[in-house]
Amino acid sequence: MTAIRVAIAGSSGSIGTQTLDVVRAERDSYEVVALGVGSSVDVLIRQALEFRPKVVAVADPAQRARAQQALPFAEVVADLADLADVADVVVNAVVGFAGLPVTVRTLIAGKRLALANKESLIAAGPVVQPLRSVPGAELVPVDSEHCAVHQCLRSSVASDREVSRVVLTASGGPFRGRSAASLASVEIAEALSHPTWKMGPKITIDSSTLMNKGLEVIEAHELFGTPFDQIEVVVHPQSVVHSMVEFTDGCTMAQLSMPDMRLPIGYALAYPARIGTPFGRIDWACLGRLDFEQPDTVTFRCLPLAYAAGRAGGTAPAWLSAANEVAVEAFLAGRLRWPQIADVCDEVLQRYEPGADTTVDDIIAADARARSIAAEVITIREAS
Repeated sequence: MTAIRVAIAGSSGSIGTQTLDVVRAERDSYEVVALGVGSSVDVLIRQALEFRPKVVAVADPAQRARAQQALPFAEVVADLADLADVADVVVNAVVGFAGLPVTVRTLIAGKRLALANKESLIAAGPVVQPLRSVPGAELVPVDSEHCAVHQCLRSSVASDREVSRVVLTASGGPFRGRSAASLASVEIAEALSHPTWKMGPKITIDSSTLMNKGLEVIEAHELFGTPFDQIEVVVHPQSVVHSMVEFTDGCTMAQLSMPDMRLPIGYALAYPARIGTPFGRIDWACLGRLDFEQPDTVTFRCLPLAYAAGRAGGTAPAWLSAANEVAVEAFLAGRLRWPQIADVCDEVLQRYEPGADTTVDDIIAADARARSIAAEVITIREAS
């Protein structure tokens, strides 16, 4: 059997490194042909020396020469989107809006996109959706929640007519059960301490505010065409039930596994088959209990903000995603307090200016405008 050629954009991050774990476990099935990073060239070099890819991409021009010197066997390029040219499957693990070119290029090339970069679909849904009909193009989500929904929908032969609701589970993050008053002055380290998942800093902060879950609501709408009124969020601290689909006859299908991102990564690589390595296997005798509760949308205001942006449509999700990225960066830099992340996102959405959303340039312009307003809001808050 010919090995499937895999490219990883964002190979130095959490999803990228775990994708390589899956490849190590399934050596006969997958060949890493391309790796790409923004600036983490030391990690890239170590990975490339192990997997010997044909192409490596380094976005940072100051670091690119080091990769060229250390990896004479590989073609070194500047654009992470170029990785799609040599692969059968592209794992888009780039953080934030910067992942949009990889998403677009992969789908245009008629390749499978294993999408971990939710922001590119959320911000650019109107642009990305038509590309999913390109011959050969296929989008398989890597987010554990959307991967779970994807699996649950396989139980229906007419899911567009049979789905009653999609239920996305949320761990609740490190601040589950805390009051708004108790979160007024939390430290950065507290927000970065996730109880169940090991993730990068941006997505970990998003989990702490429930913005991550809000963006996943928009992503579920884009991925599966489910109306927002039929997408619900429930807090499930054990992170064993990764999401559920309720059908019109009252049946609920759920996907369960222990928290391990290598399972949805492997699912996206192998689909419609499955890999042979049992990542996330459950020891049912030791599982104990599964708890569920409603999210606190008063304390965690980012979740209702995401629903509002999703329902507004157009470039509103792009504005929210951009504002959140800027606010999270400011929080991690010590320029904002944790509750002010939601404040900034709320103020930017209140100043939303609807605009064209049919081209990549339209989305880039919307993203830039929202970032500018978010930066202005933060500067004013710092001065007050």
